Amino acid sequence: QVQLAESGGGLVQAGGSLRLSCAASGRTFSSVAMGWFRQAPGKEREFVAGISPSGSSIYYADSVKGRFTISRENAKNMLSLQMNSLKPEDTAVYYCAAQRSLLPSRDEYLYDYWGQGTQVTVSS
Repeated sequence: QVQLAESGGGLVQAGGSLRLSCAASGRTFSSVAMGWFRQAPGKEREFVAGISPSGSSIYYADSVKGRFTISRENAKNMLSLQMNSLKPEDTAVYYCAAQRSLLPSRDEYLYDYWGQGTQVTVSS
């Protein structure tokens, strides 16, 4: 069992930065792949970034590549998402998720555990 809790969301102007954190409970954090997803109003939830249990494999959605950085600290059971050069279209609720796999999937239905989400709003 893995419990997840996101933090770090807020309101920021376009071009600004935010850092999201996801605190995980349980002893299995270092053995699960992790992902960040987001859901904007009226839209489906979409993949943002994923990282393997060791951190050696990382994937990004094309829309955030070069602006967002996913990382994890297994010793602290912590996942992070550094978001730079934010755009209004990045406005969404951001979720972290855990997948019992060696590689993170872009498919949300393959994830086993989810946090409650944190709101990110980027003003123009």
